[in-house]
Amino acid sequence: MRRKVIAEWLDGLASKDPEAIRSRRDLRKVNFLMGNERWIMARLRDFPHGAGFGVTEIGAGDGDLTARMAKAFPSVSVAAYDLAARPEKLANRVVWHEGDVFTKAAPETGGVLVANLFLHHFEAAALVELGSWLEGFEVLLFNEPDRARLPHFLGSLLHPFINRVTKHDLHVSIDAGFASGEIQELLALDPRHWHVRETSTWRGARRVVASRV
Repeated sequence: MRRKVIAEWLDGLASKDPEAIRSRRDLRKVNFLMGNERWIMARLRDFPHGAGFGVTEIGAGDGDLTARMAKAFPSVSVAAYDLAARPEKLANRVVWHEGDVFTKAAPETGGVLVANLFLHHFEAAALVELGSWLEGFEVLLFNEPDRARLPHFLGSLLHPFINRVTKHDLHVSIDAGFASGEIQELLALDPRHWHVRETSTWRGARRVVASRV
């Protein structure tokens, strides 16, 4: 299956559109079922030294994961980037960068960078550009859709429980997801500088942990 990136319906809806609200609620359920945020929180605890320099999330969306990380690491600086405005739920100490991450300067010193279901929104050229943005970090944690047939089948089982926007975007996300080795290649994570571990799960997640050599 060749990678195919097309627009997701949710990205074109106003934040207060009822279908957008329902779809974001659906996405929280999908994240829970896939164990995405639990995996990220567990991996953060594997790198206390890196997290000590700060935690940054790109594509932070509604801020749920950012808020969870800030609560779990109260003495660590936490920052987030997203096109959306700052969610009200976030603690005051969380720094929120509103706008396109590609137009923002990367932190001069970074600890752990987190991206949950974000990278698959971009074509290869944009991911190559993003690769240079990562240089200041010690640890990278990426959770993305696994581009395979089984996730499509599992996603179809959810159709009775999710709205039409989520049904569409779920399968679009899988088609834009990644196969083995693609994230490392597209982001140009040089093995001379990064130790990369990649796994996939039967529930449809492809996960990358990269730490400085």
